[in-house]
Amino acid sequence: MRNNKGFTLIELLIVVVIIGILAAIAIPKFSATREKAYFAAMKRDLKNLESQQEIYYSDNYSYSSSAGDLGFVNSDGVIVAIASVTSSGWAASATHAELGSAEGCAIFYGTATAPTSPTTPSQPGEIACVP
Repeated sequence: MRNNKGFTLIELLIVVVIIGILAAIAIPKFSATREKAYFAAMKRDLKNLESQQEIYYSDNYSYSSSAGDLGFVNSDGVIVAIASVTSSGWAASATHAELGSAEGCAIFYGTATAPTSPTTPSQPGEIACVP
């Protein structure tokens, strides 16, 4: 009589199928979480830019069209572009390298023209995002 220890081929195949089903359920959920993180990074960067613009304005009585003048550093993968600057306002948009230019966030403040790409905020100071 043989001493059979271990699993049969059928048992191993059943385990592999169950793991495959669980992976098929979990992977889309992780993708959605990653996208939410990208949008959170863009919103955070625009809020930081807003703060830096206000600090710059309190020192110079004008807004800056250069992120370098503000000391602003964007997050990894986030591209922040200051779209327009007037004597009493500014506008900026943010996109993420992983999402492409069609998805992103935008903000404007004061009398600056609201950005139209990737989205248009409805009110000054509001961050609008388009997924």
